[in-house]
Amino acid sequence: MAAGTLYTYPENWRAFKAQIAAQYSGARLKLASSPPAFTFGQTNRTPAFLNNFPLGKVPAYQGDDGFCLFESNAIAHYLSNDALRGATPQAAAQVLQWVSFADSEVIPPASAWVFPTLGIMQFNKQATEQAKEDVKKVLTVLNQHLTTRTFLVGERVSLADITVACSMLWLFKQVLEPSFRQPYPNVTRWFVTCVNQPQFKAVLGEVKLCEKMAQFDAKKFAEMQPKKEAPAKKEKAGKEAAKPQEKKEKKKEEKKPAPEEEMDDCDAVLAAEPKAKDPFAHLPKSPFVMDEFKRKYSNEDTLTVALPHFWEHFDREGYSIWYGQYKYPEELTLTFKSCNLITGMFQRLDKLRKNAFASVILFGTNNDSSISGIWIFRGQDLAFTLSEDWQIDYESYDWRKLDPDSEECKTMVKEYFAWEGDFKHVGKAFNQGKVFK
Repeated sequence: MAAGTLYTYPENWRAFKAQIAAQYSGARLKLASSPPAFTFGQTNRTPAFLNNFPLGKVPAYQGDDGFCLFESNAIAHYLSNDALRGATPQAAAQVLQWVSFADSEVIPPASAWVFPTLGIMQFNKQATEQAKEDVKKVLTVLNQHLTTRTFLVGERVSLADITVACSMLWLFKQVLEPSFRQPYPNVTRWFVTCVNQPQFKAVLGEVKLCEKMAQFDAKKFAEMQPKKEAPAKKEKAGKEAAKPQEKKEKKKEEKKPAPEEEMDDCDAVLAAEPKAKDPFAHLPKSPFVMDEFKRKYSNEDTLTVALPHFWEHFDREGYSIWYGQYKYPEELTLTFKSCNLITGMFQRLDKLRKNAFASVILFGTNNDSSISGIWIFRGQDLAFTLSEDWQIDYESYDWRKLDPDSEECKTMVKEYFAWEGDFKHVGKAFNQGKVFK
């Protein structure tokens, strides 16, 4: 069963498709849609994000095993089960037909009509009227098809219904007032049936159908636009005005921003947001220098140099040692996929590296393995709880704080740091390890 994280901004109807599909299939889907876990316009511009998703667009999916996908239809398909995708070749082809129909026939006119009412796009009367006619054609096709059917493909909800319903969500919420939808009763009946399914409701909540067709709001559109500097007032002609005018022109040249500095809507929101606080700022300075230990571990022998250095300098008041064990070993299949799961977690914890160290090991073989590791954190608390940005993976593990003075802790630290030993608590042979540093 798929398990991973969906990156998106809030209320993204494209992301809804994947979320609803996961509700039906039982896929474990974590949502990263708000700061600090995900900030649209910021997180999706970072090198780490672009390395996995070159276009920087959302929704984007990263599996716990490191598997990455962009494009909403591909993500929804991956998170679906066979019943949603179409159980036969014919049904699967029909599902794909309606998914393509949503992309090519529904979304273009729906966007042209709805976006101006949301202040996202400038109003164009000719384009809006054409969009209304195109939407009527879409509704006619759907109404005819649904005359003798409850759902688009087969007798149950499929990815076809999820995709088309999500594509029409804003139409029904913003512009399809009763008089407009009256000629298409089958479509309305189908849409209401879909959005009232428990799996839809879990994602969409209560969907209220439009009572009055929304219109373009010039004021809202103006508010949505990035603010631009007012043009400098014209100076009166004359010698006295000449010098100030020169100064203003010089200032203009100096202040001329580079293209990337020109703010779009998203940048304006980001500029207004306070900078994220350091989750460890409340802790006193520790005499244990983590970077120094990491250098010893990376460049010198673990057992004769790095380990003695660790115990000699370890600050029991300023740092804590934790044992983490993956909760779902029965879901681990091929060892390379299990290693990708560890690597994916490390990548998502990139900002924690300064204040943490871990050695995580995969034990066993294909279809019979387990994952566990030793983690060193700044402070006495489990570090993941200090920032929402670090909470994507940790709930998939059982965590236990170790007593640094106990023999159990000393043995486990030695074995996990050195990647050798009896590992009596595991019961499986060492396969390979990964270090977070």
